[in-house]
Amino acid sequence: MIDSLFTGGTLGQASDIADGSLRGWEARTLNNIIGDYYISPAFMDKVAMHITKNYLCDQAAISNKGKVPLILGIWGPKGCGKTFQTELAFKKLGVEPVVMSAGELESEHAGQPGRLIRERYRKAAELSKTRGKLSCLVINDLDAGVGRFGNTQVTVNNQIVIGTLMNICDDPNHVSIGAGWREGDSIKRVPIIVTGNDFSTLYAPLIRDGRMEKFYWHPDREDVVNIVWQLYKEDGLNRCEIEHLVDTFSNQALDFFGALRAATYDCQIREWMAGVAGAPLWAAAEERIKEVNKRLITQRGLPVFDPVPLTLPALIAEGNRLVWEQEAVNQSNLGEVYMRGVVWGEGAGAGAWGSSEDEE
Repeated sequence: MIDSLFTGGTLGQASDIADGSLRGWEARTLNNIIGDYYISPAFMDKVAMHITKNYLCDQAAISNKGKVPLILGIWGPKGCGKTFQTELAFKKLGVEPVVMSAGELESEHAGQPGRLIRERYRKAAELSKTRGKLSCLVINDLDAGVGRFGNTQVTVNNQIVIGTLMNICDDPNHVSIGAGWREGDSIKRVPIIVTGNDFSTLYAPLIRDGRMEKFYWHPDREDVVNIVWQLYKEDGLNRCEIEHLVDTFSNQALDFFGALRAATYDCQIREWMAGVAGAPLWAAAEERIKEVNKRLITQRGLPVFDPVPLTLPALIAEGNRLVWEQEAVNQSNLGEVYMRGVVWGEGAGAGAWGSSEDEE
């Protein structure tokens, strides 16, 4: 029984650390994912198998004669939903992951990213032990952080990160963070899942079969239709129309259809801004535009937009606009226009410049 003095009844604030409400956890509960989404059976099976196999290995339920890879590398083309499908699988399985991104794999201090990986791994192991929850370490876009592209420079931290991951794979029950080592200081083995676009840019010994199991994720047409159908099914479109939409933009990634869905609110948002400002923003007075800014900052007086009635022709028209924007970026080659005065080639020094007249 907790004294009412510490439960908020008297002081108005919860003050008891024992009830757990004031404790902070670094794991993600994924409660932000609300709604009914489609999970690819193949994707779900791969994630569930990897997590289950590693936990069984930690309990010696699997013979140690076989080397169970600690890392599952999920890779494939951009925008195919690797991260989101992983989160959906975690939510379905009740996994609370500790998540890192490629942006944390570099630092102005040598060795800091490697230490951070070890700390996060130990945190995942601790959460699994103390909270009784399945956990794992997730590193998103690993190849963006430590991959080698062309003539990119390899830093000390790149090497330390690769070495740290290889060391954890070889002995996941003994992960030091630099403190004095004690015999018997062991932790639970928890799996690691990494995502990326091109694992051929990673250091080859890291991705060998004994350390990393690779899973190439490129959803087939059935997966894409099911995912998009789950996204649009409450908007009045039938499955045949969704199939037609997918086939119309068959060369687009999954994130294209998410952007297409978000673009359907543009007209309502534009009308709301004009209503608050008293005119379209380009013609509105500065004081009225400040009112729009104030509402966005204070989050007061904001509307709740109703779902827009969607039609297949309207979606295709909006999709064609997005495709045109993509093609405009690909075809403009503005970089060549801006840099046409640069002298490229072996004869030019670093940063050498020449005039376009000389080139002619």
